[in-house]
Parts: sequence; C-alpha cells; structure tokens
Amino acid sequence: MDNSTETPVTVIGLGLMGQALAGAFLKAGHPTTVWNRTSSKADQLVADGARLAPTVGDALKAGPLTVVCVTDYPALYELFGADDAEWGGTTLINLTSGSSAQAREAARWAGQRGARYLDGAVMAVPPAIGTAEAVILHSGPQADFEEHEPALAALGTLTYLGADHGLASLYDVAGLAMMWSILNAWLQGTAMLRTAGVDASTYAPFARQMATGVAGWLPGYAEQIDKGVFPAEVSALETDARAMEHLIEESEAVGVNTELPKLLKTMADRAIAAGHGGEQYPVLIEEFSRLRHH
Repeated sequence: MDNSTETPVTVIGLGLMGQALAGAFLKAGHPTTVWNRTSSKADQLVADGARLAPTVGDALKAGPLTVVCVTDYPALYELFGADDAEWGGTTLINLTSGSSAQAREAARWAGQRGARYLDGAVMAVPPAIGTAEAVILHSGPQADFEEHEPALAALGTLTYLGADHGLASLYDVAGLAMMWSILNAWLQGTAMLRTAGVDASTYAPFARQMATGVAGWLPGYAEQIDKGVFPAEVSALETDARAMEHLIEESEAVGVNTELPKLLKTMADRAIAAGHGGEQYPVLIEEFSRLRHH
C-alpha cells in the first residue's frame, strides 16, 4: 500500500486511548510513528505497521503532526523536558486531560520551543475512536487546526471551538456537568418511584422524554442570559420554588435523600431574596456566576 499521500503522524502515550488513536491513524493509511515509556505497549501497533521511535525526540521529528495523550500535564513536561531540541514547525496536539489554565500554559511552553500547539479533548471511549460517534474538541489557532484537519479526521468527528487554547478543557468539564446533573436528577426520581414499586426501566422512558423536552428550552433561555433580561414567559422563579418545596416534602415522606432538591431550593431562595422572584428560571445564572455580581 502506498502511504505517500497521507500525512505522517506521531502518537506519544499508548494507554488505551493512545493505542486507539494510533490505530485509527494506521487504519486511515497514515504512516504512524509511536513512542511510549513502556515500549511493549506498542507491540500490536508495530505488528499493524506502526514504527516504534527509539526516543521522544526521534518521535517528534518523524512528521509534522504529533498527538500526545499521557496521564496529566506534569507527565507531558517530564517527557519533553529532557529534550531541549528546537521542534521547528512541529504541531503538537495535546489530548491529555487537564484544566483550561494548564492548556494555556502548555501553549506558551510549546511556543517557546518553536512548536505550534492545539489543545484537545476526546469526548468518547477508546473503542469509538475512528468512528463518527467519537467527538474530538480542538482549540487554538484556526490556521493550525485547518492545516491538520484532514489527518485528524481519521479520529472521529472534529469540533473546532476557537483560538483560546483553554476552550477544549472548559467544554469538556461543562459537558460533564450536564452529564452528572441529568443522571443525578434521574436517580432522584427513580429512587422516589421505586418506593411505590415502579422499577427504573418503567420510569426511564418518561425521564428521557422530560430531559429531551427541557433540552429544547436551552436555546431560548440562552438568549435571555445573553441579553441579561429574564421575563417570566413560562413561569416565575417563585412558582418554581413552591414546586421545589413540594419535591423536598415528597422525598422526605417516602424516605428518599433530599440533598439535591434542598440545594436547588437554596439557590432559588437566594435569587428570590435578591429580588428575582418574578423573573424566569435562567436568572439563576447570577447564582452560578458569583464573580459577576454587580
């Protein structure tokens, strides 16, 4: 097979995710160089046609694009710290999990070494890599992203978020906040219904319908937040607060944990005390954006 048309890529860090990333590049026909501290993790990839680099420095020089997926940012610096060579024009795509501040700092660090840098987050499990279901978030200079977009497309569905290197990390944790909030709300309801003999499987389709319905409100509510005005088109916050009281009472009555509904009501009560009782639910953004209180 003639690979000469496909961009050579390097993958550094061969945990389960790194192995999946390298495998997807190989499958798409990219000459793929790999490096891992424990070189035996590369055995299957080498059998599939990858080249094992003897050193990190050698791996970096193998092509214009290096994808890094290691345990954390300190591990990243430790790996590259020993190699002070100029990286001249390499683009480093860091898919290591970390904070937005760490991503911005790593961008400065890579720039000092002559590399271009994109930060990313993988919103997928390793088996999904290489399919459309794997969503890969990228942030950093748009020109660098566009240059390597054809090669990166081998990994899944690409989403470019903007020039701020911290955006991929922020989207990543914001997505997790959605995930846990939906799951916890569902568990609260499931626990309540089980006390009446309704099993989780019976409640799940109803819960899914509710979650989907509420998700439909987000774009309209977002407009209110962006404008900073919250007319009560659907219901006023004080009406919601009365329903929260009902949720707390019912939970207590059936012997189910009340921490989550009490937290919801505590936040709503603070907003009402601040004079927002007649406004619509998204006015609670003030409770989340504490730094922006005027």
